[in-house]
Amino acid sequence: MKKKDQKLYYYIGEVAEMLDVSETTLRYWERMFPELQPRRSGRGVRHYSKADINTIRMIHYLVKERGMTVAGAIRQLKTNKEAVVHTFEVLQRLETVRTELLDMQRALNSFTYEQMEKLAK
Repeated sequence: MKKKDQKLYYYIGEVAEMLDVSETTLRYWERMFPELQPRRSGRGVRHYSKADINTIRMIHYLVKERGMTVAGAIRQLKTNKEAVVHTFEVLQRLETVRTELLDMQRALNSFTYEQMEKLAK
């Protein structure tokens, strides 16, 4: 069985679930954003690559998190894509660090006072 991280392509339902958006939203973004062009099978089934998913994550960031209109997001990606990519990558790294710190905090909070005393000796 393949893990999701090892897959080369994802179906639209999997991508929609990953990003908590509807399949309709993904199809709409595909029509509106020229940089989003997933491969299609002979029967028209969409196959999203990791690069496609990263593009969708950027669009999601601009539209859903920053509150831009679709037209504004298109304009932003056309005029200043490098800055958007850079900002998005920094935010992803910060989110990863935040998650790791919260995991560490939970691990530390699970220790009792007596356990901490024993570790200090």
